[in-house]
Amino acid sequence: TGIRKYRNTSEGHPSWSEEGIAQYRARHPLDTRAGLALALLVYTGQRRGDVVKMGRQHVTGDLIAVRQEKTDIPLLIPMHPELMQTLDALPKTNMTFLVTERGAPFSAAGFGNWFRERCDEAGLPQYSAHGLRHAAATRFANIGCTDEEIMAFTGHRSRASLAVYTRGADQLRLARRALAKLTNSEQEMVQHPIPLDQNWRK
Repeated sequence: TGIRKYRNTSEGHPSWSEEGIAQYRARHPLDTRAGLALALLVYTGQRRGDVVKMGRQHVTGDLIAVRQEKTDIPLLIPMHPELMQTLDALPKTNMTFLVTERGAPFSAAGFGNWFRERCDEAGLPQYSAHGLRHAAATRFANIGCTDEEIMAFTGHRSRASLAVYTRGADQLRLARRALAKLTNSEQEMVQHPIPLDQNWRK
């Protein structure tokens, strides 16, 4: 009581642009470990610590089960068709989808370092694994998903925490909507001008 709430003005890890994702995929196709890593990150919208634990035992039909390490929130995430096709083609001998060169599971920190090297190879040193969580939330915001829909996918507990990820997308989407309303209104005024009140001069 009487203590001001902490104000976080940080934008966090930079969100990947669609051009950045395309550039990465051109260097690292889906049938590579690096391509699989990006697909898991961007199509599930989860943190790197949760992605490295995902394995075939978590998949049922088109769903992948996740219990988030940070929040302990259980999620059932519907999988993108491209991700399903990629996972179906993987060997069924490993406990996790992502493995090191020695065939062992990644640690979260080890995966983060490895993925950053793959970003460097693609000419994208400004990006990180966590930025793809931002990109996933941004994609949903850009197509008009509600906060509740995005939170159901990403596992965010509150709109405030989600806003760090979607603020930029919401701003641009709402600004475009405002401009569309303005231009529509101007067109209506040209087509149906409001008659002047002849008595206004009096």
